[in-house]
Amino acid sequence: MTETFQVGVIASTHGLAGEVNVFPTTEDPNRFKKLKKVTLHTSRGEEIELDVQSARFFKKFVIVKFKQFNNINEVEKFKGCELTIERKDALKLNPGEYYCADLIGLDIVDEEGNVLGSVTDVIQTGANDVYEMKRADGGENVYIPAIKDCIKEIDITKKRIIIHVMDGLM
Repeated sequence: MTETFQVGVIASTHGLAGEVNVFPTTEDPNRFKKLKKVTLHTSRGEEIELDVQSARFFKKFVIVKFKQFNNINEVEKFKGCELTIERKDALKLNPGEYYCADLIGLDIVDEEGNVLGSVTDVIQTGANDVYEMKRADGGENVYIPAIKDCIKEIDITKKRIIIHVMDGLM
């Protein structure tokens, strides 16, 4: 299971006081208001734990101020770097909900136990999520709707999703 989740990418500096424009990659950008700590992944492969001092919103960005930086010169080198949080700080899930990062790589099996392929992506649509499956037989990728008629069981510990193969799916 994934222990960290990306919440954003630093797009640019904002002003002269060390603030940055963060492009949020989380389902709920408002969570930046409650975040206390994030990990900055630098282009050199370093991981720096930062304290979030403030967060406010402007257009599609979250303007974030970290306690550790007070000057534009200290943050300009972080453009394009990702920000992650630990699993314990992630949004809490309701029963039957899963983090997308935990689903990617799971085997997809039919009701008879045959491995059909594995999840390569989770596409979020307005109606329901869709799991992109790379076929075990090397055929075209298959898009599986995450609906009760199709998804019978998700078992993170056994690393598999059992599906009912609906007519026309494969």
